[in-house]
Amino acid sequence: MANHLSLGQQGESIAQAYVSRYCTILHVNWKSGRKEIDIIARKNEQIYFIEVKTRSTDRFGWPEEAVNARKEEHIRSVATDYLLYYNLNPAAIRFDIIAITFSGENYELEHLKDVF
Repeated sequence: MANHLSLGQQGESIAQAYVSRYCTILHVNWKSGRKEIDIIARKNEQIYFIEVKTRSTDRFGWPEEAVNARKEEHIRSVATDYLLYYNLNPAAIRFDIIAITFSGENYELEHLKDVF
């Protein structure tokens, strides 16, 4: 497996553990066609659509910078498909990014809430 894939999976596992402390995780890696969202969670009547970005260095930019306009459009599209598929009409939805940057064995997690 490519190193960047295992790094991404490690980041997603860390993010899932973090999110599960305050929300119920409904799905991970939920797909609609070729698009997917990393974590879908719920707390009370709010549904969270969470994209996880992981980097081993800031050399190519911060992890959250990888969520560009095209990626945002994909996330919104998957969220719409998810709500329609499960016939949900939540009181609120929120789009978050969890950015994880590793430095050796240590990492820094930043939770950006309601980003778009």
